[in-house]
Amino acid sequence: MTIQECYEAMGGNYPQALSRLMKDDLIKRFALKFLTDKSYDNLIAAMAAHDTDTAFREAHTLKGVCRNLAFDRLDSSVSEITEHLRAGNLAPAQEMLPRVTADYELVVAALKQL
Repeated sequence: MTIQECYEAMGGNYPQALSRLMKDDLIKRFALKFLTDKSYDNLIAAMAAHDTDTAFREAHTLKGVCRNLAFDRLDSSVSEITEHLRAGNLAPAQEMLPRVTADYELVVAALKQL
């Protein structure tokens, strides 16, 4: 699988990533680092603990990583949760968590095929 195919599979924006990082090998290197990022795991743990402040920080971090790497589909779902958490609204964020999880798993599956 090429990096462009990977982005297509995950719902990412390859042209945007290319405009930022300029080369496929850089996109691939930084995208693969996503697999070791703990923001998603920390978000899940914070949500399970009903720790809105930590969940917000982790969601915001995950959103930033996704935005920088142009993982648009995951960025979109994480952004929605981030705004609920920013306002201190844990319940709507928890309702949206399955979508974030599905989008996250899609990104991870695509990256593992590189």
